Amino acid sequence: MGEPVYRRVVVKLSGESFAGGKSFGIDQDTIDRVAGDLVAARQLGVEIAVVVGGGNIFRGVEVSSRGVSRPTGDTMGMLATVMNCLALEAALERRGQPARTLSALVMPQVCELFTRGVAHRYLAEGKIVLLAAGTGNPFFTTDTTAVLRAGEIGAEAVLKATNVDGVYSADPKHDPTARRFDRLTHSQALEGGYKVMDATAFALARETSLPIIVFSITEAGSIGAILGGTGYGTIVAG
Repeated sequence: MGEPVYRRVVVKLSGESFAGGKSFGIDQDTIDRVAGDLVAARQLGVEIAVVVGGGNIFRGVEVSSRGVSRPTGDTMGMLATVMNCLALEAALERRGQPARTLSALVMPQVCELFTRGVAHRYLAEGKIVLLAAGTGNPFFTTDTTAVLRAGEIGAEAVLKATNVDGVYSADPKHDPTARRFDRLTHSQALEGGYKVMDATAFALARETSLPIIVFSITEAGSIGAILGGTGYGTIVAG
């Protein structure tokens, strides 16, 4: 494999992907496979930060529809992302890859607080940095967190790992006529209303000229393939 396309990236993983084939919780085999992919990508010389959702444990939007306030529900969802990051950190450390969880919420007994300086230092030291608790604010998704943190730490791209191999005109699982895009501009992604990432994330990426690569995480080695320029996905840029 040649030189990696990017030298510093944010990888966005859905919380649901951590459940594996289950409807809830953390599947250890899945966590270990994802950790292996991240370690292999790090060995390419790429500095990696990771944002993980919390939907496998808790979804603030859903609970708020049942009477809990949206800010409270979103805060509970942020705590779920912390649990996912700690599980992934442990899986990375078992493979000999140093990793650190940094949280947008203050919880010193659990993990460090995110600051740009700390994140930069750990990345330069070769650690994989796991960015937990979203932005620390309600009403913002972890998709938006990934783009925000990428801008803050000077990442060159966001790698959005999903269960499909790119952006489609419709859900390919339900619409056999759905068209897959090799490339889109940020404006086209916004105007098309494609649900692979929320509109706030696309708008922020457009404002900061940050590429987003949407690809499937279901195949082992997919992160390294994207970084090496041989992966299959949709590039949202320009």
